[in-house]
Amino acid sequence: MFSGIEFAHPGFFWLLIIIPGMIGWYIWRENKLYGSLSVSAVKAFAIPVKNSLPKFRHAGVVLRLLAVGALILALARPQSSLSWQNSTTEGIDIMIASDISGSMLAEDFQPNRLEAGKNIAIDFIKNRPDDRIGLVIFSGESFTQCPLTIDHDVLVNLYADVKYGMIDDGTAIGMGLATAVNRLKESEAKSKVVILLTDGSNNMGSIPPLTAAEIAKDFGIRVYTVGIGTHGFAPYPVQTQFGVQYQRIPVDVDEGTLTKIANITGGKYFRATDNQTLKNIYEQIDRMEKAKIDVTQFHKKTELFLPFALIALFLLSLEFILKNTWLRGALT
Repeated sequence: MFSGIEFAHPGFFWLLIIIPGMIGWYIWRENKLYGSLSVSAVKAFAIPVKNSLPKFRHAGVVLRLLAVGALILALARPQSSLSWQNSTTEGIDIMIASDISGSMLAEDFQPNRLEAGKNIAIDFIKNRPDDRIGLVIFSGESFTQCPLTIDHDVLVNLYADVKYGMIDDGTAIGMGLATAVNRLKESEAKSKVVILLTDGSNNMGSIPPLTAAEIAKDFGIRVYTVGIGTHGFAPYPVQTQFGVQYQRIPVDVDEGTLTKIANITGGKYFRATDNQTLKNIYEQIDRMEKAKIDVTQFHKKTELFLPFALIALFLLSLEFILKNTWLRGALT
Protein backbone atom coordinates (compact mmCIF):
# COMPACT_ATOMS: atom_id res chain seq x y z
CA MET A 1 0.00 0.00 0.00
CA PHE A 2 2.80 2.41 0.88
CA SER A 3 5.20 1.30 -1.84
CA GLY A 4 6.96 4.33 -3.30
CA ILE A 5 5.64 6.60 -0.51
CA GLU A 6 7.82 8.67 1.79
CA PHE A 7 6.82 10.61 4.92
CA ALA A 8 8.00 14.18 5.41
CA HIS A 9 7.36 14.15 9.19
CA PRO A 10 7.62 10.51 10.37
CA GLY A 11 7.97 11.69 13.97
CA PHE A 12 4.18 12.05 14.14
CA PHE A 13 3.92 8.25 14.11
CA TRP A 14 4.77 8.39 17.81
CA LEU A 15 1.20 9.64 18.27
CA LEU A 16 -0.01 6.13 17.40
CA ILE A 17 0.54 5.25 21.07
CA ILE A 18 -2.68 7.23 21.66
CA ILE A 19 -4.69 4.44 20.06
CA PRO A 20 -3.86 1.72 22.64
CA GLY A 21 -4.57 4.32 25.34
CA MET A 22 -8.00 5.05 23.82
CA ILE A 23 -8.78 1.33 23.68
CA GLY A 24 -7.74 0.82 27.30
CA TRP A 25 -9.75 3.81 28.48
CA TYR A 26 -12.83 2.60 26.56
CA ILE A 27 -12.64 -0.87 28.09
CA TRP A 28 -12.23 0.59 31.58
CA ARG A 29 -15.22 2.92 31.05
CA GLU A 30 -17.38 0.05 29.79
CA ASN A 31 -16.66 -1.97 32.92
CA LYS A 32 -17.59 1.00 35.13
CA LEU A 33 -20.83 1.81 33.31
CA TYR A 34 -22.25 -1.68 33.04
CA GLY A 35 -22.81 -3.86 36.13
CA SER A 36 -24.15 -7.40 36.46
CA LEU A 37 -27.42 -8.81 37.78
CA SER A 38 -27.70 -12.27 39.28
CA VAL A 39 -31.09 -14.04 39.41
CA SER A 40 -32.10 -17.58 40.38
CA ALA A 41 -34.33 -18.08 37.33
CA VAL A 42 -35.15 -16.25 34.12
CA LYS A 43 -38.64 -17.58 33.53
CA ALA A 44 -40.19 -14.37 34.81
CA PHE A 45 -38.52 -12.41 32.07
CA ALA A 46 -40.22 -12.22 28.77
CA ILE A 47 -38.21 -13.18 25.70
CA PRO A 48 -36.92 -9.92 24.36
CA VAL A 49 -37.63 -8.81 20.85
CA LYS A 50 -34.61 -9.41 18.65
CA ASN A 51 -32.83 -6.15 17.91
CA SER A 52 -29.56 -5.82 15.99
CA LEU A 53 -28.75 -2.32 17.20
CA PRO A 54 -26.94 -3.36 20.42
CA LYS A 55 -24.46 -5.26 18.28
CA PHE A 56 -23.23 -1.92 16.94
CA ARG A 57 -22.77 -0.22 20.31
CA HIS A 58 -18.98 -0.39 19.91
CA ALA A 59 -19.05 1.05 16.38
CA GLY A 60 -18.45 4.55 17.70
CA VAL A 61 -15.06 3.80 19.23
CA VAL A 62 -14.02 1.83 16.12
CA LEU A 63 -14.81 4.82 13.91
CA ARG A 64 -12.95 7.16 16.26
CA LEU A 65 -9.88 4.92 16.32
CA LEU A 66 -9.81 4.71 12.54
CA ALA A 67 -10.23 8.48 12.31
CA VAL A 68 -7.32 9.08 14.70
CA GLY A 69 -5.11 6.68 12.70
CA ALA A 70 -5.96 8.43 9.44
CA LEU A 71 -5.35 11.84 11.03
CA ILE A 72 -1.89 10.78 12.28
CA LEU A 73 -1.03 9.53 8.78
CA ALA A 74 -2.07 12.90 7.38
CA LEU A 75 0.11 14.74 9.94
CA ALA A 76 3.11 12.60 8.90
CA ARG A 77 2.68 14.07 5.38
CA PRO A 78 2.85 11.07 3.05
CA GLN A 79 4.43 11.91 -0.32
CA SER A 80 4.85 9.91 -3.48
CA SER A 81 8.46 9.94 -4.64
CA LEU A 82 9.17 9.85 -8.37
CA SER A 83 12.75 10.07 -9.60
CA TRP A 84 14.56 9.60 -12.86
CA GLN A 85 18.01 10.31 -14.18
CA ASN A 86 19.77 11.18 -17.39
CA SER A 87 23.12 9.44 -17.86
CA THR A 88 25.73 10.38 -20.39
CA THR A 89 28.62 7.98 -20.89
CA GLU A 90 31.81 9.38 -22.30
CA GLY A 91 32.84 6.10 -23.94
CA ILE A 92 36.32 4.73 -24.38
CA ASP A 93 37.46 3.33 -27.73
CA ILE A 94 39.95 0.50 -27.38
CA MET A 95 41.95 -1.34 -30.02
CA ILE A 96 43.70 -4.55 -29.01
CA ALA A 97 46.79 -5.23 -31.12
CA SER A 98 47.81 -8.85 -30.65
CA ASP A 99 50.97 -10.57 -31.85
CA ILE A 100 50.24 -13.95 -33.52
CA SER A 101 53.77 -14.82 -34.63
CA GLY A 102 55.17 -18.33 -34.33
CA SER A 103 56.88 -17.60 -31.02
CA MET A 104 53.43 -17.07 -29.48
CA LEU A 105 53.04 -20.85 -29.54
CA ALA A 106 55.59 -21.19 -26.73
CA GLU A 107 54.08 -22.98 -23.75
CA ASP A 108 55.39 -20.98 -20.82
CA PHE A 109 51.70 -19.94 -20.64
CA GLN A 110 48.82 -22.40 -20.55
CA PRO A 111 48.00 -23.74 -23.06
CA ASN A 112 50.35 -21.36 -24.90
CA ARG A 113 50.97 -17.62 -25.16
CA LEU A 114 48.56 -17.08 -28.03
CA GLU A 115 45.60 -18.91 -26.49
CA ALA A 116 46.22 -17.47 -23.02
CA GLY A 117 46.32 -13.96 -24.48
CA LYS A 118 43.11 -14.58 -26.40
CA ASN A 119 41.18 -16.01 -23.43
CA ILE A 120 42.20 -13.29 -20.97
CA ALA A 121 41.57 -10.52 -23.51
CA ILE A 122 38.10 -11.95 -24.22
CA ASP A 123 37.29 -11.77 -20.49
CA PHE A 124 38.47 -8.15 -20.54
CA ILE A 125 36.16 -7.41 -23.49
CA LYS A 126 33.15 -8.98 -21.76
CA ASN A 127 33.73 -6.82 -18.68
CA ARG A 128 33.49 -3.56 -20.69
CA PRO A 129 30.05 -3.64 -22.34
CA ASP A 130 29.84 0.15 -22.77
CA ASP A 131 33.04 0.60 -24.78
CA ARG A 132 33.72 0.22 -28.47
CA ILE A 133 36.51 -2.32 -28.89
CA GLY A 134 38.32 -3.57 -31.98
CA LEU A 135 41.06 -6.06 -32.81
CA VAL A 136 44.23 -5.83 -34.89
CA ILE A 137 46.47 -8.87 -35.36
CA PHE A 138 50.04 -8.73 -36.56
CA SER A 139 52.94 -10.98 -37.32
CA GLY A 140 55.11 -10.29 -40.39
CA GLU A 141 52.39 -7.82 -41.40
CA SER A 142 49.18 -6.59 -39.82
CA PHE A 143 45.50 -6.27 -40.55
CA THR A 144 42.25 -5.45 -38.78
CA GLN A 145 40.46 -8.57 -37.61
CA CYS A 146 37.53 -6.52 -36.26
CA PRO A 147 36.95 -2.75 -36.44
CA LEU A 148 35.69 -0.79 -33.44
CA THR A 149 32.33 -2.20 -32.42
CA ILE A 150 29.90 -2.26 -29.53
CA ASP A 151 28.73 -5.71 -30.67
CA HIS A 152 31.09 -7.64 -28.47
CA ASP A 153 29.62 -11.02 -29.41
CA VAL A 154 30.89 -10.54 -32.96
CA LEU A 155 34.26 -9.35 -31.67
CA VAL A 156 34.63 -12.33 -29.34
CA ASN A 157 33.79 -14.77 -32.12
CA LEU A 158 36.32 -13.18 -34.47
CA TYR A 159 38.96 -13.15 -31.73
CA ALA A 160 38.33 -16.82 -30.97
CA ASP A 161 39.03 -17.64 -34.65
CA VAL A 162 42.51 -16.06 -34.52
CA LYS A 163 45.30 -18.60 -34.98
CA TYR A 164 48.91 -18.82 -35.97
CA GLY A 165 49.51 -18.88 -39.74
CA MET A 166 46.78 -16.42 -40.73
CA ILE A 167 49.52 -14.08 -41.99
CA ASP A 168 53.23 -14.38 -42.77
CA ASP A 169 55.46 -15.02 -39.80
CA GLY A 170 57.60 -12.32 -38.23
CA THR A 171 57.12 -9.53 -35.68
CA ALA A 172 56.04 -6.20 -37.16
CA ILE A 173 55.29 -4.30 -33.95
CA GLY A 174 55.36 -0.91 -35.68
CA MET A 175 52.89 -2.07 -38.34
CA GLY A 176 50.55 -3.56 -35.73
CA LEU A 177 50.54 -0.35 -33.73
CA ALA A 178 50.13 1.83 -36.83
CA THR A 179 47.11 -0.20 -37.98
CA ALA A 180 45.49 0.17 -34.55
CA VAL A 181 46.17 3.92 -34.55
CA ASN A 182 44.66 4.20 -38.02
CA ARG A 183 41.45 2.68 -36.68
CA LEU A 184 41.32 5.14 -33.78
CA LYS A 185 42.43 8.39 -35.41
CA GLU A 186 38.90 9.41 -36.48
CA SER A 187 37.36 8.45 -33.15
CA GLU A 188 35.54 11.16 -31.20
CA ALA A 189 35.69 9.25 -27.91
CA LYS A 190 36.98 11.07 -24.85
CA SER A 191 39.62 8.39 -24.39
CA LYS A 192 41.38 6.37 -27.11
CA VAL A 193 43.50 3.41 -26.09
CA VAL A 194 45.65 0.72 -27.72
CA ILE A 195 46.60 -2.44 -25.84
CA LEU A 196 49.65 -3.85 -27.63
CA LEU A 197 50.66 -7.39 -26.75
CA THR A 198 53.82 -9.01 -28.13
CA ASP A 199 56.49 -11.52 -27.13
CA GLY A 200 59.34 -10.39 -29.36
CA SER A 201 61.18 -7.48 -30.94
CA ASN A 202 60.39 -5.67 -34.16
CA ASN A 203 62.03 -7.41 -37.11
CA MET A 204 59.69 -6.71 -40.01
CA GLY A 205 57.46 -3.97 -41.41
CA SER A 206 57.98 -0.56 -42.97
CA ILE A 207 57.05 1.51 -39.90
CA PRO A 208 59.40 1.58 -36.88
CA PRO A 209 57.63 1.09 -33.54
CA LEU A 210 58.69 4.48 -32.13
CA THR A 211 57.47 6.26 -35.27
CA ALA A 212 54.08 4.59 -34.80
CA ALA A 213 54.16 5.71 -31.16
CA GLU A 214 54.74 9.33 -32.19
CA ILE A 215 51.78 9.09 -34.57
CA ALA A 216 49.64 7.71 -31.74
CA LYS A 217 50.71 10.59 -29.52
CA ASP A 218 49.70 13.13 -32.21
CA PHE A 219 46.19 11.66 -32.29
CA GLY A 220 45.87 11.60 -28.51
CA ILE A 221 45.99 7.82 -28.32
CA ARG A 222 47.37 6.17 -25.18
CA VAL A 223 49.22 2.88 -25.64
CA TYR A 224 49.55 0.18 -22.98
CA THR A 225 52.27 -2.26 -24.00
CA VAL A 226 52.43 -5.81 -22.68
CA GLY A 227 55.51 -7.98 -23.04
CA ILE A 228 54.47 -11.60 -22.78
CA GLY A 229 56.90 -14.39 -21.91
CA THR A 230 58.77 -15.80 -18.97
CA HIS A 231 62.34 -14.79 -18.21
CA GLY A 232 65.10 -16.87 -19.77
CA PHE A 233 63.92 -19.79 -21.89
CA ALA A 234 60.49 -21.15 -22.79
CA PRO A 235 59.38 -24.58 -24.06
CA TYR A 236 58.47 -24.48 -27.74
CA PRO A 237 56.70 -27.35 -29.55
CA VAL A 238 58.35 -28.63 -32.74
CA GLN A 239 56.71 -31.17 -35.01
CA THR A 240 59.10 -34.00 -35.93
CA GLN A 241 58.75 -37.42 -37.51
CA PHE A 242 58.62 -38.82 -33.98
CA GLY A 243 55.77 -36.48 -32.97
CA VAL A 244 55.83 -33.21 -31.07
CA GLN A 245 59.17 -32.48 -29.44
CA TYR A 246 59.93 -29.50 -27.20
CA GLN A 247 62.85 -27.16 -27.58
CA ARG A 248 63.89 -24.47 -25.16
CA ILE A 249 63.99 -21.15 -26.98
CA PRO A 250 65.20 -17.82 -25.57
CA VAL A 251 62.55 -15.27 -24.64
CA ASP A 252 63.22 -12.14 -26.67
CA VAL A 253 60.91 -9.39 -25.41
CA ASP A 254 62.15 -5.93 -26.41
CA GLU A 255 61.25 -4.29 -23.13
CA GLY A 256 63.17 -1.12 -23.95
CA THR A 257 61.15 -0.36 -27.08
CA LEU A 258 57.85 -1.32 -25.44
CA THR A 259 58.62 0.96 -22.50
CA LYS A 260 59.44 3.86 -24.82
CA ILE A 261 56.19 3.37 -26.75
CA ALA A 262 54.21 3.52 -23.50
CA ASN A 263 56.11 6.58 -22.23
CA ILE A 264 55.72 8.51 -25.50
CA THR A 265 51.94 8.01 -25.55
CA GLY A 266 51.26 8.43 -21.83
CA GLY A 267 50.54 4.75 -21.31
CA LYS A 268 52.33 2.11 -19.29
CA TYR A 269 54.47 -0.96 -19.94
CA PHE A 270 53.69 -4.30 -18.28
CA ARG A 271 55.50 -7.64 -18.26
CA ALA A 272 53.45 -10.82 -18.15
CA THR A 273 55.30 -13.99 -17.19
CA ASP A 274 52.32 -16.35 -16.74
CA ASN A 275 48.55 -16.51 -17.09
CA GLN A 276 47.85 -14.90 -13.72
CA THR A 277 50.13 -11.91 -14.22
CA LEU A 278 48.63 -11.35 -17.66
CA LYS A 279 45.15 -11.45 -16.13
CA ASN A 280 46.26 -8.98 -13.45
CA ILE A 281 47.61 -6.64 -16.15
CA TYR A 282 44.27 -6.55 -17.94
CA GLU A 283 42.55 -5.90 -14.61
CA GLN A 284 44.92 -2.97 -13.96
CA ILE A 285 44.19 -1.51 -17.39
CA ASP A 286 40.49 -2.01 -16.77
CA ARG A 287 40.72 0.02 -13.56
CA MET A 288 42.79 2.78 -15.17
CA GLU A 289 40.48 3.16 -18.16
CA LYS A 290 37.02 3.65 -16.73
CA ALA A 291 34.28 5.45 -18.64
CA LYS A 292 33.17 8.76 -17.13
CA ILE A 293 29.46 9.03 -16.44
CA ASP A 294 27.64 12.32 -15.86
CA VAL A 295 24.36 11.76 -14.04
CA THR A 296 21.65 14.37 -13.57
CA GLN A 297 19.00 13.15 -11.16
CA PHE A 298 15.52 14.61 -10.76
CA HIS A 299 13.05 14.14 -7.93
CA LYS A 300 9.35 14.92 -7.92
CA LYS A 301 7.23 14.62 -4.80
CA THR A 302 3.43 14.72 -4.63
CA GLU A 303 1.64 15.44 -1.33
CA LEU A 304 -0.78 12.66 -0.34
CA PHE A 305 -1.93 13.85 3.11
CA LEU A 306 -5.25 15.26 1.89
CA PRO A 307 -6.96 11.88 1.25
CA PHE A 308 -6.08 10.71 4.77
CA ALA A 309 -7.36 13.97 6.27
CA LEU A 310 -10.61 13.61 4.34
CA ILE A 311 -10.93 9.99 5.51
CA ALA A 312 -10.52 11.12 9.13
CA LEU A 313 -13.13 13.83 8.65
CA PHE A 314 -15.52 11.36 7.01
CA LEU A 315 -15.17 8.80 9.82
CA LEU A 316 -15.76 11.39 12.55
CA SER A 317 -18.74 12.78 10.67
CA LEU A 318 -20.14 9.27 10.19
CA GLU A 319 -19.81 8.56 13.89
CA PHE A 320 -21.60 11.80 14.79
CA ILE A 321 -24.46 11.19 12.34
CA LEU A 322 -25.01 7.55 13.32
CA LYS A 323 -24.83 8.36 17.03
CA ASN A 324 -27.55 10.96 16.72
CA THR A 325 -29.82 9.21 14.23
CA TRP A 326 -30.23 5.54 13.35
CA LEU A 327 -28.05 4.13 16.13
CA ARG A 328 -29.16 6.55 18.86
CA GLY A 329 -28.80 4.79 22.17
CA ALA A 330 -26.73 1.95 20.75
CA LEU A 331 -23.50 3.95 20.52
CA THR A 332 -21.79 4.90 23.73
